[in-house]
Amino acid sequence: MSKAPAFALFQPGNYPLHQRLLPVVNLLARVSAIFSLTMLFPIGVAYWGNDAGLMPFVEALGGLLLFSLLVVVATLRYKRELKTRDGFILVVGLWTLLPAAATAPLLLYDPTLKFSYAYFETMSALSTTGATALTGLEHLPASINVWRHLLNWLGGMGILVLAVAILPMLGVGGMQLFKAETPGPIKDTKLTPRIRETARNLWLIYAGLTVACALLLRLAGDLSWLDAVCHAFSAVSLGGFSTYDANVGHFDSAAIEIILVVFTVLSATNFATHFLALTRRDLSVYWRDSEFKAMIALIVGSIVILAAVLLWRGTYADYATALRHVTFNLASVATGSGYASTDFAQWPIVAPLWMLFLSGICACAGSAGGGIKMIRTIVLVREAGRQFVTLLHPQAVMPLRVNGNSLSGQVVFAVLGFIFLYFMSMVGLTFALLLTDLDFLSSLTAVVACLNNAGPGLGVVGPSSNYGVLTEPQVWICSVAMLLGRLEVISVLVLFTPAFWRN
Repeated sequence: MSKAPAFALFQPGNYPLHQRLLPVVNLLARVSAIFSLTMLFPIGVAYWGNDAGLMPFVEALGGLLLFSLLVVVATLRYKRELKTRDGFILVVGLWTLLPAAATAPLLLYDPTLKFSYAYFETMSALSTTGATALTGLEHLPASINVWRHLLNWLGGMGILVLAVAILPMLGVGGMQLFKAETPGPIKDTKLTPRIRETARNLWLIYAGLTVACALLLRLAGDLSWLDAVCHAFSAVSLGGFSTYDANVGHFDSAAIEIILVVFTVLSATNFATHFLALTRRDLSVYWRDSEFKAMIALIVGSIVILAAVLLWRGTYADYATALRHVTFNLASVATGSGYASTDFAQWPIVAPLWMLFLSGICACAGSAGGGIKMIRTIVLVREAGRQFVTLLHPQAVMPLRVNGNSLSGQVVFAVLGFIFLYFMSMVGLTFALLLTDLDFLSSLTAVVACLNNAGPGLGVVGPSSNYGVLTEPQVWICSVAMLLGRLEVISVLVLFTPAFWRN
């Protein structure tokens, strides 16, 4: 009698539930232990500046590291190679538990801060949404502000890249995590043959952009090193956090706004495109990328038109002023960074609503951005065009191509399925907020902004306010929206299907 293949022993259905989950718990604890070490950075800042955040961070680091190591030891005998289904549990676990762990310094520093709002803040940071529930940001200890922005930076691509680089070293392959979290309909395209090398290359590009942004911001205006580094973290991650309640409007500097626009657009571009342009030393790579061209065309065209609309409606006295404010705020919202230099909620309603719409489609797959992604938009637009031609010429054979590659019908159906779940999530979460008696404009735009990881909405959550005005149930709904948006809906909702837990 032939033996069953060895890998059959590791099929999820062959394990009792606790034996299926505990290997993931073991890995989550190991990642949590590594994550706790990132608190060394704000500890150094607090020690150097002698600020009030020192002891909260020291206590948080010690407590989280000790707890994580105890869980690692307790579940060590369950350690095994993870399969694809385990990867989805791991991803959702990481993005729900790490924000909870990240609240420890905030809660220890301010015991009056409720966990709901602290969790919203850290979920917003790690999901790079950029929506804040805190006020008096300029009066916070430097270490607390650094922690918020570091979480932004880790969330943008740091956690993904570090995870796929570190997991193999922990004895667990990173491909499952990479497939579960990588955005876009084409997930198996690798920059290099080995996942660790891919992670290293992406990390180098990401870190290089961060350093360049920080240096340029420091040279551009009256920014301290703290402000320059923090805003570089949130710009390259498309996180949109600031060290001031007035956000980028605090600086009132066209030079700073231009730098931030450039780096947010670069971060909304597929990092694989950056990699190819660098390795081939050929900038034409960008113009051969359908996603990049469509993103630039849509952003630039929208800026030109909306600036004219604001001038026509008398919002600004001259076109140059309108162009400056529209360029920064539209590019910020469209790419999902969520910066604001002015209260764009006071503009004619067509402008901010169009900006929020763009936040759902502009960012490229493989970037730090959120939303549907431009690649899916291109696929749907070209499929719609193909359907028109097919109606007129039923015998015509028209393969759907993107960047010269022919896409199968399976990819198109997958995109359609994602779009359906995305909009149903938006509708469901909006109704959930309406049930809490939040007004319609605030409910809809809060969900759109959080689902697209774009930051400010309109109404009571507009750029002149923040999400701290919401009730605890409302911030939890927004936290769910941020999680769904960051993990692209399907990676989360698949856990709630009966088929996931069967063979």
